[in-house]
Amino acid sequence: MTASPLTFHTASRRHLLVECEDLTATMALHRSLEAAGLPGVVELVPAARTVLISFDPRRTGAEALEEAIRGLERTDSSTGEAREVTIDVRYDGEDLAEVAELLSVSPAEVIARHQAATWQVAFAGFAPGFGYLAGDDELFDVPRRSSPRTRVPIGAVALAGEFTGVYPRSSPGGWQLIGRTEARLWDLDRQPPALFVPGTIVRFVEAERESVDLGAGAGADDASASASSAAVEARSSEAVEAGSSAAAETDSSAAAGDAENAPGNATSAAGHAVEVVRPGLQLLIEDLGRPGFNSMGVSGAGAADRTALRRGNRLVGNAESAAGLESFGGGAVLRVIGDGVAAVTGAAGSITVTGADGTIHRPRLGEAFAIADGDELELGGTDQGARRYLALRGGIDVDTALGSASTDTLAGLGPAALDRGSRLSLHDPRTAPHLVDPHPRSECALPRPGQTVTMTVTLGPREDWFTSAGIETLLSQEWTVTHESDRVGLRLSGQVALERARTGELPSEGAVTGALQVPPNGQPVLFGPDHPLTGGYPIIASVDDVDFAAQLPPGVRLRFTTGSRSTTNRQNES
Repeated sequence: MTASPLTFHTASRRHLLVECEDLTATMALHRSLEAAGLPGVVELVPAARTVLISFDPRRTGAEALEEAIRGLERTDSSTGEAREVTIDVRYDGEDLAEVAELLSVSPAEVIARHQAATWQVAFAGFAPGFGYLAGDDELFDVPRRSSPRTRVPIGAVALAGEFTGVYPRSSPGGWQLIGRTEARLWDLDRQPPALFVPGTIVRFVEAERESVDLGAGAGADDASASASSAAVEARSSEAVEAGSSAAAETDSSAAAGDAENAPGNATSAAGHAVEVVRPGLQLLIEDLGRPGFNSMGVSGAGAADRTALRRGNRLVGNAESAAGLESFGGGAVLRVIGDGVAAVTGAAGSITVTGADGTIHRPRLGEAFAIADGDELELGGTDQGARRYLALRGGIDVDTALGSASTDTLAGLGPAALDRGSRLSLHDPRTAPHLVDPHPRSECALPRPGQTVTMTVTLGPREDWFTSAGIETLLSQEWTVTHESDRVGLRLSGQVALERARTGELPSEGAVTGALQVPPNGQPVLFGPDHPLTGGYPIIASVDDVDFAAQLPPGVRLRFTTGSRSTTNRQNES
């Protein structure tokens, strides 16, 4: 075939966005990139008209990738036999009649043609297990609801634009509902956990039984997993609230996933644990995240400030990837069970260890210290920065989801947020692979509320959606981090809104941690580690130091520049 034209956009210092002319060309490019295995490419996020490429800048660069991609041969269809899934549907959706009216056909014809069409998973996003399915019937081009529902039930079969999809979990959403299924779209006990992965062929049939069948190309493991996952034992699912006020205006309007991995379930060394006396504003288990699962709609998540977590683990002799605790705003109190070694890194604030005999010790930030059985460790409120990390020698012993113990607050993956009384088992401190770091680095100064700091940004990928005055506003005025901020994103407020050159929304496309996405009100949202994988609002730029961004407390004022890095910022060690 004649390759369609490609447009290349800088998405960050580590990301390249490749734009295609239509969905078919995008799917072909994604297949070609997967097959090519270009050196330095870390992960791919396909979307409606784009493929977002994450790359290792130590091995390749944007220019080298662009040259290699232009030389790739692209084909109309995937090679080999595609994986096929059949989904039983009860066509009783609340919006079925309205959809039929919008398409100028009868409800019966909507059902018949939905079943007759061949649907293929074009890309994933929005929530773990949610697939955007593109069909071969041009009838289906359905607008989203003007007013999204606050709750769409699990298993809802829906239409939006040229896509159909199935909600893997109860969540808010604006798609038009035409039916429901008992198929389990996401199951951590299945391999792969997502029933819908890019390239999968999906056929819908009228439900006669509560089951899901996998057809040609699926393989024995997939078939047995599907049979068990689609049995009528489908687990009930409680509604998941939108993960963040900061994400409320993003194209991804839901929090979804499986939060089945409660902390403290794994076996560990007897006598080594910590108990949560008081969690403070927010206390989470975090490690370095779960990269590599974008194709199933799962973001990397992990510690918001990875530099701080790595430093803490090195201080106590753990592997850098060991799970520790992330405290937002401080205020946490923990009771120690068994002797060990700990370190606190990240945001500045008081650290107090009260022994069982009443003695008080005040360790320093960024230095390892001993803890003994019966001690109470208190992390006071933060006065510089926003997040503190507690590393404990041996690391927290907790069940993992997709190989990671990190809590993803948007997707609902990993351990739940810790509450009073939570008990966390620790690995035996004697099994830690390294000695305690004898030469700790001094902690870098972090911003206080009311302070103005400068951060460098990389413009793109959609700076052309804004006027020159809008770009100038981004780079010239101060932006305040509001209290409507969390791990999904920091909502910024400026006196002058960013002026657009274009109106409307983009077809959904990949987004990166650190992206400055701009909703219609012109006030950007700075995406954090739990951000949605894809979105439809334009991204004007991305900040270069995402770890520093994680330490911005509400009330900090920001200035953005495309010049050299400000000395206020620390270097990202990742």
